[in-house]
Amino acid sequence: MSNFNTMLLFSVALIAGLVLLIMSSDKFIEHSALVAEKLNVNPMVIGITLVAFGTSAPEMVVSAIAALDNAPEIAVGNVLGSNIANIALVFGITLLFSAVPIAKGLAKKEVPLVLAITLLTGALLYDQTLDLWDGIILLAAFVVILTILLKGNKDLESELAGELPEDDGAPVGKSLLIALVGLAVLIGSSKLLVWGAIGIATALGVSELVIGLTIVAVGTSLPELAASVSSVRKGHHDIAIGNIIGSNIFNLATVLPLPALIAPGLVDASVISRDYPWVLGLTAALAIAIFVFKKSKNNSIPRWIGLPLVASYGVYLFIISTNGSV
Repeated sequence: MSNFNTMLLFSVALIAGLVLLIMSSDKFIEHSALVAEKLNVNPMVIGITLVAFGTSAPEMVVSAIAALDNAPEIAVGNVLGSNIANIALVFGITLLFSAVPIAKGLAKKEVPLVLAITLLTGALLYDQTLDLWDGIILLAAFVVILTILLKGNKDLESELAGELPEDDGAPVGKSLLIALVGLAVLIGSSKLLVWGAIGIATALGVSELVIGLTIVAVGTSLPELAASVSSVRKGHHDIAIGNIIGSNIFNLATVLPLPALIAPGLVDASVISRDYPWVLGLTAALAIAIFVFKKSKNNSIPRWIGLPLVASYGVYLFIISTNGSV
């Protein structure tokens, strides 16, 4: 098979995997929630699961499959790259459509939490390893974060309840079957995506980490982009920042532990020297913007902030392209 045909095959596999991944994750999450509702599971439990898994389902399954397929660098790159893309690309593009109001209380809970989990991640990755204990610590941090978010937060309880899908009236067996088919397609499409990503990395002579940071990360961030732009266009401006911060918290606290638990080992040195500083820098920049503009007359982040954010993503891609084979 020629190099062109090989690249075409891997590219088609990656694109098809992404499309099926996004479609199947929606169906799996929706019908799993319906099954839980029909079995009288506590609505708060369902809501928490939807928010936690729903914001990071593509990243979670892709990272697990990548780790199982002995490609943990794709898993790590997917997490860090998604967090970079969520702020610089997704939130940047969202701001180009409209200024985004800052929800009440965001600076008191969510912002400190995303900064804390980002700093914790940096501390754990500093020794250039991601091992079993790192995964356990991150999962423990997730439990703490969830407890803090839920404690005394009636607004969040209402939001979680609002996440529940309406009962479609179908028997529980039908919803369960659709959920299982969705899960099967979710796993299969993730394997297809990872196979295509590994093939492209090999064919182009670049590292799997770089493919995870770019193509895979942007692809798995597409649901966040669609949700954020859609929420702004529908007038639900306050949802946009919450989606980004929530997704980044769950990526670090629930997705990054997967390669640590499944395929622990060394982490590429460029993760600490190049990629993590971008995650921390953009997270800090978003936090500063929230603290600064929440005191402004409109209590919102202005549209012009979107330009430097999107531009920063272009700079990041340029930096990667100059040493992408590392």
